[in-house]
Amino acid sequence: MTTDKLICDFSTPHCLDWYSVDDVVMGGASGSRFYRNPDSTGTFEGTLSTENSGGFASVRTFLPERDFSAYAGIRLRIRGDGKRYSFRIRNDDRFDGIVYKSDFDTVPDAWMEVSLPFSEFKAAFRGRTVEGTHPIDASNIVQIGILVSKKQIGSFTLDIDWIKAYVAGK
Repeated sequence: MTTDKLICDFSTPHCLDWYSVDDVVMGGASGSRFYRNPDSTGTFEGTLSTENSGGFASVRTFLPERDFSAYAGIRLRIRGDGKRYSFRIRNDDRFDGIVYKSDFDTVPDAWMEVSLPFSEFKAAFRGRTVEGTHPIDASNIVQIGILVSKKQIGSFTLDIDWIKAYVAGK
């Protein structure tokens, strides 16, 4: 019987190499960082700005294990700030290109679990939904990430306790 699979809990080295990809790559002024806390949670924080046609901040990491075809989706235990975030999945190791995204809302200062079924992820390219693409390939999840955008100007903070792949029906 397949059970949920832990992807990240921020206590093991394989999930500590997150890097920022912010709108500065196209001249914007947003900035973010990701770090591990002493309690083995992770924090994605920064400042979102729409200056110079900007408006997004994100972090991502590469996964050592990539086959999640036995699972129905991604589940996160998070504590947010009331903003909307996007969980991102890439089926390749490229910096740019098609990404699969699923948005979720947070409640200020409350720990909560968010379930994101693979079937609801939408293909996107540079912030725009792309129709007519193949669905996400759960057997080859190369990168995962989190993004904040949509003119939610100002500081943001998202704490993450863990990221798991979950089994259908759970």
